[in-house]
Amino acid sequence: MTAKPKPQTLAAQAMGFVDAETRGIVPPLHTSTTFIRDPDNQYRTGRVYGRDDNPTYDHAEALLAALEGGAEALVFASGMASATALFQSLAPGDHVVAPKVMYWALRNWLIDFAQRWGLAVELVEMDRLDALRAAVQKGRTKLVWIETPANPTWVVTDIAAAAEIAHAAGARLAVDSTVATPVLTRPLALGADIVMHSATKYLNGHSDVVAGALVTRVKDDYWARVSTLRAQLGGILGPFEAWLLLRGMRTLYPRVEAASRAALAIATHFVDHPRIERVLYPGLGNDPGHAVAKKQMQGGFGGMLSVRVKAAGAADGESAAIAAAARVAIWKRATSLGGVESLVEHRASVEGANSPAPPDLLRLSVGLEHVADLIGDLEQALGPR
Repeated sequence: MTAKPKPQTLAAQAMGFVDAETRGIVPPLHTSTTFIRDPDNQYRTGRVYGRDDNPTYDHAEALLAALEGGAEALVFASGMASATALFQSLAPGDHVVAPKVMYWALRNWLIDFAQRWGLAVELVEMDRLDALRAAVQKGRTKLVWIETPANPTWVVTDIAAAAEIAHAAGARLAVDSTVATPVLTRPLALGADIVMHSATKYLNGHSDVVAGALVTRVKDDYWARVSTLRAQLGGILGPFEAWLLLRGMRTLYPRVEAASRAALAIATHFVDHPRIERVLYPGLGNDPGHAVAKKQMQGGFGGMLSVRVKAAGAADGESAAIAAAARVAIWKRATSLGGVESLVEHRASVEGANSPAPPDLLRLSVGLEHVADLIGDLEQALGPR
């Protein structure tokens, strides 16, 4: 009897798909927005309308659910569409807890729209479990949201411990695992209820799709509300984008593994660099989150790191960081992360007022270029030692 395929095999072969009609090994792209009703007025195919029934979603959702070990997955038009669907499936008055350090657009949405809509939002230092315990309210807290490693300082939260705290209060735990990906961490196996991905990033991996995804541990009433909300609000992914997302996931494992190795090499190289104040990367032994990361991240620590640039001459750390970003040649000075090309960005400039990003911080997304080229380019951009 053949053993169950490893996740790498499932990803590379798109679940072993073979087209029944053509025998093609690449799943087809379905562009139809509507489907024929049966003569007796039924829809036995389960397909009615393309807003939530497009067959192209099925392949990407099935693969992601398998990689995360979940009961079902849903793809969305963007990471924000997927994340906000979880909060909007709650009721006004419900209490939610989220991290102070997290993806800035979602943090701003929670502080602004979500609270005006009626949710009670509390932000905490999520790596401090005592702060999380103090924040959750038994019977009132409905959702605990964590992001680990957290953008852009890569703070690590203990998923298993957070799940225990959330469940003791009667709340669900949702994990933004965009940076870790199922290659390195499987939050559902650690006790989380739902995993979220900005699929624009590592899942697609080629900087040519905007997408989001959710994976649930169980299909319950709450998950049904999330699914219905996707259809009702129309936060759906286009069929071509869904097809590209599946195409990207077929190389997910080698991409993430290579980026993780390179990121560790870059972090290690710059730890004692005279132009760097501090390297933020959970793969470093002296990082505050290293022990937890080592426990819940298998096979690497991800392709994201940040460096805090020292003041140089008359320039403070912020000015020195911005100047260094302007001098790169191989790294691309652009937003986003998780693509095959390496990107550098001054996050405080992007996030604006009230950003938790230190003003001297440069965020680095490590791609698939040769690591020596990436190190050399950063060396010249930082200036003479």
